Amino acid sequence: MWHVREEIAPAVLLVVDFGGWFRLDSKSLNGNSSDMIQHTQVSLLKDVIVPYTYLLPRLHPSKNQRRQTLLYFKGAKHRHRPGVVMEEGFPNATGREQSIKGMRTSEFCLHPAGDTPTSCRLFDAIESLCIPVIVSDNIELPFEGMLDYSEFSVFISFSDALKPKWLLSHLRSFSDKQKDQFRKKIAEIQEVFEYDNGHWGGIGPIPPDGAVNHIWRKVHQKVPLIREAMIREKRKPPGVSIPLRCHCT
Repeated sequence: MWHVREEIAPAVLLVVDFGGWFRLDSKSLNGNSSDMIQHTQVSLLKDVIVPYTYLLPRLHPSKNQRRQTLLYFKGAKHRHRPGVVMEEGFPNATGREQSIKGMRTSEFCLHPAGDTPTSCRLFDAIESLCIPVIVSDNIELPFEGMLDYSEFSVFISFSDALKPKWLLSHLRSFSDKQKDQFRKKIAEIQEVFEYDNGHWGGIGPIPPDGAVNHIWRKVHQKVPLIREAMIREKRKPPGVSIPLRCHCT
C-alpha cells in the first residue's frame, strides 16, 4: 500500500485528515522507518481536507427547541455527570435515534480526537445545530480560509481538557446570546458540508454552495501554490539542500 501512496503523492489529494498518512504500516518489514510516508507527500500546501459524510438529518433553526443538556458525546465511553451525557456506541441503525435526540437536546457536542483527528461526529453536530467542542492542539479542518470555525465552534487544548472540572466550567461561562450566535452561524454554513443533491441516484445538478463545489474551489486555490513550489524547487542551485515545501513533482 505504501508504494501506491508514494506514486500518487504528487497529485492533489482529497483526504478527510492527515492522520493515517503519518502512521508506520504495522506490516512493514522490521518497522523500517524508510517505509513511512514523508511529511512532504501530504501537505496543506497542495492537498485538500474534505468533510466526512454526516449521518444524521439536518435540523432547521425553526425546529430547534430548548436544549436541556450542556454537553453530549457519543463514542467509546459510557458515563453520566450532571449536565453531561456520554453514551456508548455510534450513530448507526441502532443508535441513530439516540444520537439525534442527544445532539438536538444538547447545547454542546464534544469532539475529541479518536482513531483519526476528525470524524463524522463533528458534521453530525453541525447538522444538529449542536455547538462543536473540538479538543485538539493541532487539527486540519475542511474549507478553512473559506470558513472561520471559531465563529461556530469552541476549541479546547488537550491540557485544558484534562484539568478536572475545567471544561464544564468553561462551557457554562457562555451566555445564551453567545450560544444563539454560534447556532445562527452553524445554520448558515450547514449546506457547505452537503454532498447529496437531493436527486434520486445523485443524478442532477449539485448544490451550488455544497461540499463538491467547495472542494473544487479549494483545488483551484491550491494550483498557484503548487506551481510556485515547483518553480522554487526547479531553480535550486546544484548541491544546495532546501527542505521541500511539498512533494509536488
